[in-house]
Amino acid sequence: MASNPTKGHTCRMAKQASMEEFEALLNESFEIDTPDEGSVVKGRVIAIEAGQAIIDVGYKMEGRVDLKEFANPGEEPNLKVGDEVEVYLDRVENARGEASISREKARREEAWDRLEQAYAKEERVEGAIFGRVKGGFTVDLGGAVAFLPGSQVDVRPVRDAGPLMGLKQPFQILKMDRRRGNIVVSRRAILEESRAEQRAEVISNLHEGQVVDGVVKNITEYGAFVDLGGVDGLLHVTDMAWRRVNHPSEILSIGETVKVQVVKINKDTHRISLGMKQLQSDPWDTVAEKFPIGSVHKGRVTNITDYGAFVELEAGVEGLVHVSEMSWTKKNVHPGKIVSTSQEVDVMVLEIDEQKRRVSLGLKQTQRNPWEVFAETHPAGTPIEGEVKNITEFGLFVGLEGDIDGMVHLSDLSWDQRGEDAIQNYRKGDVVRAVVQEVDVDKERISLSIKALENDTMSEAVDGVKRGDVVTATVTAIEDGGIEVEYNGVKSFIRRSDLARDRQDQRPERFSVGDKVDVRVTNIDTKTRRLGLSIKAREIAEEKEAIDQYGSSDSGASLGDILGAALNRRG
Repeated sequence: MASNPTKGHTCRMAKQASMEEFEALLNESFEIDTPDEGSVVKGRVIAIEAGQAIIDVGYKMEGRVDLKEFANPGEEPNLKVGDEVEVYLDRVENARGEASISREKARREEAWDRLEQAYAKEERVEGAIFGRVKGGFTVDLGGAVAFLPGSQVDVRPVRDAGPLMGLKQPFQILKMDRRRGNIVVSRRAILEESRAEQRAEVISNLHEGQVVDGVVKNITEYGAFVDLGGVDGLLHVTDMAWRRVNHPSEILSIGETVKVQVVKINKDTHRISLGMKQLQSDPWDTVAEKFPIGSVHKGRVTNITDYGAFVELEAGVEGLVHVSEMSWTKKNVHPGKIVSTSQEVDVMVLEIDEQKRRVSLGLKQTQRNPWEVFAETHPAGTPIEGEVKNITEFGLFVGLEGDIDGMVHLSDLSWDQRGEDAIQNYRKGDVVRAVVQEVDVDKERISLSIKALENDTMSEAVDGVKRGDVVTATVTAIEDGGIEVEYNGVKSFIRRSDLARDRQDQRPERFSVGDKVDVRVTNIDTKTRRLGLSIKAREIAEEKEAIDQYGSSDSGASLGDILGAALNRRG
């Protein structure tokens, strides 16, 4: 029987069409029912073995997930067969023919969605610190890992974060970037917010002047922070006691309960200033009565500065001894070289300013003025002995009793030498004798004289001699410009022009050392110690006298005749 080719072809065509339809339907079924890779799907735990959970995610697919992915930080996994869970589908089929799934990634995706909503609404999120990294800590926010900087852990630096590890607590999201997978959180912001609420509540119940109990929480150089029950107040070192407190640790210790007064409250900044001394009586109320001006008291040096020293008269009352009031004699010395800290000294009250709460004290006033004492014990003319302390261009300074100095001026060094020459004979440290010339207590000056120890040879030499007198001098030296002569121990120089009336006789060489010559006194200067002598002046004076006595205008006698007659008469 012959075959029918048309029928066979029709069968093949029908079979081919059926296969294509089946394949299209199958593909359509896969597209509809099979989830996309990279999405979160629901599954059911069908077995637990070898530390893994086998999960049926439907679509005839199973996958394995480590049990630890179902555990919260610090907790054991709570999972049993039959539980429904959400997992993340990495791949539909791996090398073992299983679905590649992850509970951790599912939690992360879920967490990111939740965290983004919380971040947009500025809401707090719950998490647990589970690890330490450089610069801070890692926090599990229910699947997503965030970074907690060290500065954001607490309002104060945390030395030991151990008690905070694994503890569920609220955090504030500061920054997040899903593309990069970065989240930064803060625990400090939560604490500050609740602290601010607590502070506001506590502060609302406080008022200035109120006395409260507090616990010393921290001590610094400038004061102490006192916990008033949820809010801290600053107890400044100057408000701890009326007396000077060098460091708060002198009177306070951490953990100590103290009674304080609220001095000031700043409602805007919530800062509270506290005081302890305000609970005690103010010693300044009785200062004027206890320490009248001019009275002397014993005090303790509490502080030394460049400009003076502070002396405590009693607890809470200090006075300043200015450097100018520390010593009669030590003028340019640092106060620390006169007194030392904690030293007890006698001081005199010089001035009180109650408004500025200042007391001016004097240390030198408790001792007698050494210049007054010296003036009483060493009147003018008293001889003294002392060491040369200093040599200046105008004289010597000599150390005297009472740690004071007297000065010998250049002009008081020698009768015979110029001061500039005489001072060359002295050296620092030499012990010299002198005479007190004058004591000026107000100016704190004592004038001394060394030359006063000896008699003034010039005064003795010219005693009774006056200007115009003729005296006899002895030639001691011959020079080109004149001759040197000596009268009663006083030397004088007669210039060439004063050697004779006539020019031809004005020759120094006509005299010899040892010659006696009559000279006329032309000048006596005791200050410069100069004695002016002249042979010429004597000759002129004698000529005038002879003419007045023996000559006349019409006698016709010559000058030689007159002088000759005069000399004969004298003979």
